[in-house]
Amino acid sequence: MQEGLVIPIFIWSPEEEAPWAPGAASRWWLHHSLAALERMLRTRGSRLIIRQGKTTSVLKELLETTRAAAVYWNRRYEPAVIERDTVLKKSLTQTGVKTESFNGALLYEPWDLKTQAGHPFQVFTPFWNACQNQPEPPVSKENKNHPPSPRTWPASDPLEKLKLLPALDGAKKFSSCWVPGEGGAQAQLKQFLEERLSLYPHERNRPDHEGSSRLSPHLHFGEISPRQVWQAIKRKAARGAERGLFLGAETYLREIGWREFAHHLLYHFPQTPQDPLRPAFKNFPWLKNKIALKRWQQGQTGYPIVDAGLRQLGATGWMHNRVRMIVGSFLVKDLLLPWQEGARWFWDTLVDADLANNTLGWQWIAGCGADAAPYYRIFNPVLQGEKFDPEGHYVRQWVPELKRLPASAIHKPWELSSRPAGYPTPIVDHSLARTHALAALKQVSK
Repeated sequence: MQEGLVIPIFIWSPEEEAPWAPGAASRWWLHHSLAALERMLRTRGSRLIIRQGKTTSVLKELLETTRAAAVYWNRRYEPAVIERDTVLKKSLTQTGVKTESFNGALLYEPWDLKTQAGHPFQVFTPFWNACQNQPEPPVSKENKNHPPSPRTWPASDPLEKLKLLPALDGAKKFSSCWVPGEGGAQAQLKQFLEERLSLYPHERNRPDHEGSSRLSPHLHFGEISPRQVWQAIKRKAARGAERGLFLGAETYLREIGWREFAHHLLYHFPQTPQDPLRPAFKNFPWLKNKIALKRWQQGQTGYPIVDAGLRQLGATGWMHNRVRMIVGSFLVKDLLLPWQEGARWFWDTLVDADLANNTLGWQWIAGCGADAAPYYRIFNPVLQGEKFDPEGHYVRQWVPELKRLPASAIHKPWELSSRPAGYPTPIVDHSLARTHALAALKQVSK
């Protein structure tokens, strides 16, 4: 192969990522992200080669066909992928192929940040302070001169052969909510900078408002990098004279920091997607209740803010972050069901399902992870709804059975003399469930 020619390749090999191969909603996003990448490459005189199979075998066959001398990729940090890429690099290097991987997903590498004692961080604030003391993360400039392509291309499987589009309830609606691909990511970032950044500290916890960036799936699929977002936020804040813009930038970049922290923990504690970081929680007296779990998954718990969140998830493949905390707390502390059940459900239904973020979030709310919420922090779903959805607009949007209720009753409809038709009574009494949870949590938190 002539030096300087570039062949973009995507290999679909989900069995190599087990047990955390992409879930149904993620596969939907991946299909459309790959389609967008194909279109973009063709406008630049290139194309995307799609293959299925074991990564090492597919690459070796392509190397032999194309006589390519090097393979490059951006690093990922899931335990199974690290193991695969380590074997891949060793195997290709032994055959004389140059291999090189790059950081395209994080601000800083997980192994570059350590405590003064040389250990991984397990508390966010000192971790974030260490990040801020690092040199400014670099951003690669776009190369306007696109690399040349070969005259003869290797065979490619059609995207449809991967069968990524699932028979998923609500999947058709996803297309009205999202625009996967680099173009969609840049448009989403621009909208956030222009319309929401200055209000972000006040609006980010309001599910009834459009206050979040909605960049999470774009970041997960590499359609935009956190370094690009970081620099864009910094530039916007530097140009803005208003204090709100500065505070918005500061608050949002801290959220990027939480994303970094999640990957830091996953890299250093690869067992945490399935096991609690705090060993005492292995003995927690979780319940087994398939009926309660199913009602939670379907948004039929009888608590409006919880049900609204889970129905939003089913319809859009996404859930507002504040509501993720509320529904998570309800699962593990009101229903006393294992956090791993919630993590698995989110993994299959979120378009932004990210192993690091998913693990951090669920272990945080369960109280068994790094920098975890205190065991006595149990979200009251009524008070949370009244505080963050005060007029009930979010609940009315996703729980139409309650759309005619006044704001004063919408988060506690069971108190009405006439129960709303079609809406279930609460699956548990929150005050009693809280008492039971505190007793159990206190035992493992000693």
